[in-house]
Amino acid sequence: MFNKILKKFLGSNEEEEQISQGSFMVIQLNEKIMPIDRGEIYQDPLGEYLRVNAYGEVAGGGTMQAKSGEIEFCDIEILVYEGNDIKKIITEIISKLEIWGSPKGSHIKIEDTEEEITFGRKEGLAIYLDGVNLPENVYRECDSNFVLSEISRLIGYKGEVERYWQGERETALYFYGDSFIEMRAAILGFVNTYPLCQNSRIVQIA
Repeated sequence: MFNKILKKFLGSNEEEEQISQGSFMVIQLNEKIMPIDRGEIYQDPLGEYLRVNAYGEVAGGGTMQAKSGEIEFCDIEILVYEGNDIKKIITEIISKLEIWGSPKGSHIKIEDTEEEITFGRKEGLAIYLDGVNLPENVYRECDSNFVLSEISRLIGYKGEVERYWQGERETALYFYGDSFIEMRAAILGFVNTYPLCQNSRIVQIA
């Protein structure tokens, strides 16, 4: 379906022929990550890897949001050129994505066969901070940025990408690591004592 849509925007038969001579795949990353960060961490390096090896190219990408505006997952669409070993390329792509930090619950869907291949190693933790029901002095005196930095310190997260969402009633902070259980245990003492974390929810997201 995706390649048919692409053809509508191509101006030459030669380009259409190139599009038809390949296989499309959609990589769905079970990660709440902003589009710019998705590009820097996954999409751009993957595109370079496909180009250097003459395997194919990145054909697009997108972000799926809930009605609330919170990110649910993101996609990367790729075209594998005809004549390449698809199974070999998928194995290599998965290896790359897992090295770059892809979470559990991610998968690749092959358009021609509709086959889905799951992958991902990281587990995810989200903490949802109550944005409306706490005393006013808590919001004046406390800072969600401090919560972000302190939880990052407690779980040993040293990455440069900050993952968060601010809704009408809650602010969510997202963290990915080797074990949800270990991350949760590491932050419970802080969450139970810091005023801004009152009424918060801790949820496993991967």
